[in-house]
Amino acid sequence: MGRAHDTRLDRIEAYYDCVPRAVASVEQVGPFTLFVAEEGTGWQFYARPRLGGRGVFTADDVCRVLESQRELDVPRAVEWVDEVTPSLLPAVREAGYEPHRYPLLVMPSDVAVSPDPRARTLHPAEPHLSLAMGAVSAGFAGRDEVEPKDPGKRPELMERGDLLVVASFEGNRLCGAGSAAPRGDVAELMGIAVPPGHRGRGHGTAITSTLVAACREQGVEVVFLSAGSDAAADIYRRIGFVDVGTACILELDD
Repeated sequence: MGRAHDTRLDRIEAYYDCVPRAVASVEQVGPFTLFVAEEGTGWQFYARPRLGGRGVFTADDVCRVLESQRELDVPRAVEWVDEVTPSLLPAVREAGYEPHRYPLLVMPSDVAVSPDPRARTLHPAEPHLSLAMGAVSAGFAGRDEVEPKDPGKRPELMERGDLLVVASFEGNRLCGAGSAAPRGDVAELMGIAVPPGHRGRGHGTAITSTLVAACREQGVEVVFLSAGSDAAADIYRRIGFVDVGTACILELDD
């Protein structure tokens, strides 16, 4: 028997539909909602299954939304949760594509998580914010050279509580960072990265734990993330996260 449907997935699905709307325009393309980022945000978005849609997806639906993204000159990308929209994966494959599949994990509300003293939540106006963005970029690129990065609209989102950024330190040296985007009582952790030279000393765990604690302080009940690999998922599982589904991401290089 397959895994029973986890009702937290419904809340996560509504969250996925809500988050981009703060900094994106929206178009409906067949059974998809296409999010197009506003200029200057520093983000790129995607198409997702329309919230509340109940139709079966076809290869033609997939090709149509990808063509719409090409016409708009935005990245051709589709994201969805396999357990919520099970007909989309076969449709994507029938269209000739193979998406990436990532573990989707949730922190159970009854698991106690404390902030780590090495990490702290950054303020919108402090200089460390640009350095934190640079550390995340360096971490994902696998390099130690960190260059400050324009935070874009992040300070504005942080001011209104829609974004939390946490960085981990050794003394005054920033060693990694990550963020969360609370919306009501749901928040996704994202962009958690540590440059290679600082790995193996618990900074990723410190950032993650502090993000969870900061989200809960803000009233969040469902804290979730999609892990970039099984190895990364194992790290999050050790903190207390549990698997609830599979995040599927189709990204095409033009």
